[in-house]
Amino acid sequence: MRTLLKNARLVDPEAETEATGWLLIEDDMIADLGTGAAPAGAEVERDCKGLALAPGIVDIGVKVCEPGERHKESYRSAGLAAAAGGVTTMVTRPDTMPSIDTPEVLEFVARRANEAAPVRVLPMAALTKGREGREMTELGFLLDAGAVAFTDCDHVVANTKVFARALTYARSLGALVISHPQEPILSAGAAATSGALAALKGLPAVSPMAERMGLDRDIALVEMTGARYHADQISTARALPSLRRARDHGFDITAGTSIHHLTLTDKDADEYRTFFKVKPPLRAEEDRQAVLAALREGTIDLISSMHTPQDEESKRLPFEEAASGAVALETLLPAALGLYHAGDLTLSQLFRAMSLNPAKRLGLPCGRLSKGAPADLVLFDPDAAFTLDRTTLRSKSKNTPFDGHQMRGKVAATFVKGEIVHEAP
Repeated sequence: MRTLLKNARLVDPEAETEATGWLLIEDDMIADLGTGAAPAGAEVERDCKGLALAPGIVDIGVKVCEPGERHKESYRSAGLAAAAGGVTTMVTRPDTMPSIDTPEVLEFVARRANEAAPVRVLPMAALTKGREGREMTELGFLLDAGAVAFTDCDHVVANTKVFARALTYARSLGALVISHPQEPILSAGAAATSGALAALKGLPAVSPMAERMGLDRDIALVEMTGARYHADQISTARALPSLRRARDHGFDITAGTSIHHLTLTDKDADEYRTFFKVKPPLRAEEDRQAVLAALREGTIDLISSMHTPQDEESKRLPFEEAASGAVALETLLPAALGLYHAGDLTLSQLFRAMSLNPAKRLGLPCGRLSKGAPADLVLFDPDAAFTLDRTTLRSKSKNTPFDGHQMRGKVAATFVKGEIVHEAP
C-alpha cells in the first residue's frame, strides 16, 4: 500500500526546516518526500491542505497505572490519549504497583501494551528492587526482556554506593540510567518551591538548590563510572551551570524538562489549586525562562509530558496532602505550541525536543522526517483555537492544570507504522 500525503507543511527537526511538500508512505516506512511535484501511482492520496506534518512525538516518562491502579489509567486509555495528542511512542515508567522490577512483570506490561495501545509502547524498568534504593535489579535480564532504560522515577537512590554500583553495571551493559535530580532529604515532604508565595501560603517548600545538589552528585558518579545518564526533569536556573559543565567535559549526559515547567509557574498554584501540584513543584518565572533558554541552546535536550494520572480522591485534598502529578498526553502538543505562538521556539525546535532527541537518546529510528524512517507521523493545525475541557480527555484521570485554558493546536491525524490510529472528526 502506498499513501501520499500532499500539500503538507513538512516540519523536519533534523534539517531544522519547514517547507510545503509531500510525503509518500509505503507499507510502514517513509518511502520518499520532497517539495516538488508529487509522484503519481499512490493507492491513497490525502490533501493535507497546508496543515503541519511532523514526526510523531516520542514521550519519555509516561505513567500507565497497570499493574495495580488500572482505575487511574490503562494501556488502552493511555494509548488512545497518546494517539489523540500526536504521541506515537510512549516510553513508560516503572512506578507501578508492584514496580516493574522483574522480567516477569515487564513481560506482562509489554504484552498488555501490545494488545491494548494503538501506539508504540517501550517500557522502562526499575533500577533498584521495589524502587527502594537498596538493591539493584537484574539489569541484564530486564534488558533482554525489552527494557529501554532504567529508573527509580521520583524515588532518588539516596545510597551513593548502591547508585554507583548500579551505574557501573549499567555502563557495562550500555544501558541508559534515568535519574530524578533532587537532594532527597531537603525535598522530602515539599509541596512547593521556597519563596514568598510558599511562605505566604504556609506550604512546606524546597529550595531550588536541592535540584542542583542532586544533579551535582549524579554528575560526579557519572564521571566516576562513565555511565550513560539522563536527568528526567531540569526545572531550575541553579542546576544549569552544573549541567553545562558536565556537557562541556564530554560526559554522556542528557537532560529533559516537562511541559508543565516550561509553561506554568508557582503563581499558577495560587489559591491551593491541587491540579497544579506536580513533582518537582512549579518554579518561579525566572526559572522557567532560564530552562526555556537552555532548551533553545541545546543544554536541555527534550520535552516530555511526565504524564501522571491521579484520581479525583487523591487530588481533592488540602494542597499539602494532595497527590502530585498531571495528565498531559493530549495537552503536550497544544501546550508546547503555546511556546511557538509566543515566539520562544520554532516548530522544528519543538519537534527536535519532542521527537528527534528522545528517539536519538534511546537509539530509535523514529522521530525523523527522512526516507527510510518509520512512518510515525502527526498531522496538525498549529493555529486551531479551542478551550480545553478536561472531561473530554481520553485519559481515565482528568487531573490537568489546563482545564478551561484557551489553547491552540489540534491534531488532525496520527499515523503509526503508516496506519491512521487517530483522526479528528
